[in-house]
Amino acid sequence: MANADSNTFAYTEMTKDQTIIAMDIAALLKMPLGAKDDLFHVLHICNCWMDELVERHSHAEYIALVGRLQAGFNVLRVVLTHQLPPHLIERLTVEEGQEAAPCTVSEADSDVLCEYCCAVTQVLLGRQLGQAQQVQMTDLLSQLFSLLEENLTAPRFVRTKKGLAWMSGELVQGLH
Repeated sequence: MANADSNTFAYTEMTKDQTIIAMDIAALLKMPLGAKDDLFHVLHICNCWMDELVERHSHAEYIALVGRLQAGFNVLRVVLTHQLPPHLIERLTVEEGQEAAPCTVSEADSDVLCEYCCAVTQVLLGRQLGQAQQVQMTDLLSQLFSLLEENLTAPRFVRTKKGLAWMSGELVQGLH
């Protein structure tokens, strides 16, 4: 049986679709993430960490979550270089004539937004900020991540009679 000073956790198994509400911080920090995970899974895990980060008052847990986010953004950098698998292309595709929800993100480059998130987490990990600045930087990170997530999950493709096309109408030749 584990005690308070143990590094043994009671919750060792977690599913990919388990929500943050059902987890404690230790289980949340142990959520596995790797470069072979798909884009939406990486975003989901980072979103769980981000949601918990803005609610965290324990300094040790806060720093641990920022560290996990930094690792998550590094994984996301790699995942963004991978070709989109068919199941994600399907999720990012709307039918011709079907209106896609407008993306409020301008033509922001997801790679750049990911780099910004990495830079902010690095500043937070440096622990050189005052309390007010730390709160502001955490809010900035949250907003940047929301923009990144919105950008990456917005529809990209339209299924037309001629085949798959970009939202602009140009037929897709090769996918990335």
